Amino acid sequence: MTLEEIREQALALAEPQFKKFEPIALANTKKVLQAFKACQVSDYHFNGSSGYGYNDSGREKLDEVFAHVFKGEKALIRAHFVSGTHALATTLMALLGNGKDGNEFVYAVGAPYDTMQSVIGSTREVRGSLIEKGFIYHEVPLVDSTYDLEGIVDAVNENTRVVVIQRSRGYSTREPLSIADIRTICDVVKAKNSNTICFVDNCYGEFTELEEPLEGGADIMAGSLIKNAGGGIAPTGGYVVGREDLVEDVAYQLTAPGLGNHMGSYAPGYRLFFQGLFLAPHVVLQALKGAVYTAAVGQLLGYEVFPNVDAERFDLIQAINLHNADEMEQFCRGMQAYSPVDAHVRPVPGDMPGYEDQIIMAGGTFVQGSSIELSADGPVRPPYTIFMQGGLVFEHSMLGILGAAEEILANRK
Repeated sequence: MTLEEIREQALALAEPQFKKFEPIALANTKKVLQAFKACQVSDYHFNGSSGYGYNDSGREKLDEVFAHVFKGEKALIRAHFVSGTHALATTLMALLGNGKDGNEFVYAVGAPYDTMQSVIGSTREVRGSLIEKGFIYHEVPLVDSTYDLEGIVDAVNENTRVVVIQRSRGYSTREPLSIADIRTICDVVKAKNSNTICFVDNCYGEFTELEEPLEGGADIMAGSLIKNAGGGIAPTGGYVVGREDLVEDVAYQLTAPGLGNHMGSYAPGYRLFFQGLFLAPHVVLQALKGAVYTAAVGQLLGYEVFPNVDAERFDLIQAINLHNADEMEQFCRGMQAYSPVDAHVRPVPGDMPGYEDQIIMAGGTFVQGSSIELSADGPVRPPYTIFMQGGLVFEHSMLGILGAAEEILANRK
C-alpha cells in the first residue's frame, strides 16, 4: 500500500467519527462563553502583577471562570504549578494531611503513570515520596483492561482518605474513563465510606464530553494547562477545581498555611490563560480528529491500536503497538520532521526525571512539553507502544502521522 493510498483510506475510515465530536465542541464552546459572560471578564483582567500579588484581579477572575466552567465551588489556577504532575502531587499531599494519622489512599484504576509512581514511591524508593512520609498506598489492579468495581469497594475502608481516579490511559493500553464511569466509581466509594474524597486526575480529558468529573460526583479534580484546558497557548501552569474547603487546603499546600490563594503574582499577565480556555473546546476537537486519523493509519499499517478507529473517545491519547525499539525511533523521527519547532532534530531515547525507562519523544512544540500540541512519546520497553496526543489543527496531525508512516515504510523495504 502506498502512502497516498494510506492517506485517503485513513481519512475515509476516520470521517464518520469526526461528526460525532463536533456537537460536543459546539456545546462546550457555548459553556465557556457563558462562563466568561457570567463572570464579566474584561481586558483589564489580563494584566499581571508583581511581588506578593495581593488583590490580583486577573488571577482572581481566572479562578472564578474556571470554577464556573467546571462546575466547582472554588478553583486554583496558577502558573506556579510547573506541570500536571505538580498540580496532582500538591493536591494529593494536601488532601492526605498527616501521615501519622494512618491515612490511606487508593488508586482505583490500576497503576498511575510513571511520574506519579515517583510521587507515591510505589515502584522504588524516592526521597520525599508519599510512602516515605508514612501514607499507606493501595492500588486496585485492572481486570480485562478496565476498572474492577468490586476491587475498589474492597480497597476502601474507614481509614481511606482519598480515592484517586485517573481518567486517561497514561502509559497503558487500558480504556480511558467516561464521566459515566467516574460516576459509577464515585457512587460505590461514597456508599462504602461517605467521608472518602474522590479525586480525579483529569489530564487529557477536559472537553471530550459534555460533562466534567465534578458533575459525575467527584469532590475535586486537577490537571495541566499545557494540555487540553490551556488551548495550546497557555504558557505553563496547572489547575485544581472542586469543593471549596479542599481547594483551600491545596492552596495552603502550594503557598503556605494562612496565605493560600491570596498571594502569587504573575508579571507577564493572564491573557493567554483566558484565551487558551476560550480556544480549548475547539482545540480538543482538532486533537480528537487527529487521534482517530492516527488510529486509522496505524490500523492500515498492520499495527494494534488503542482505541480503535470507531471507539468512543474520553481522552486525547492514541496508542499504537509497534514491533520493536527501532520502529519507535522511526515513528518519532518521521513525526518530528513535521514539527514547526526543531524539525531538524533527530529524536533518540533518553533518561527523563520521574521515569524508570528511557523515553523516546517527538515534540517540536511552541510551549516546551506541551502535550496538547502534536507530540508522540513512550517508554522504550515491550510492547513498544507509542502514545500520540495533541494537535492544534487537524492538518498538522495528518501530516505528522503520515510522516511517521513514511519513515516506517521506508525502513520496511
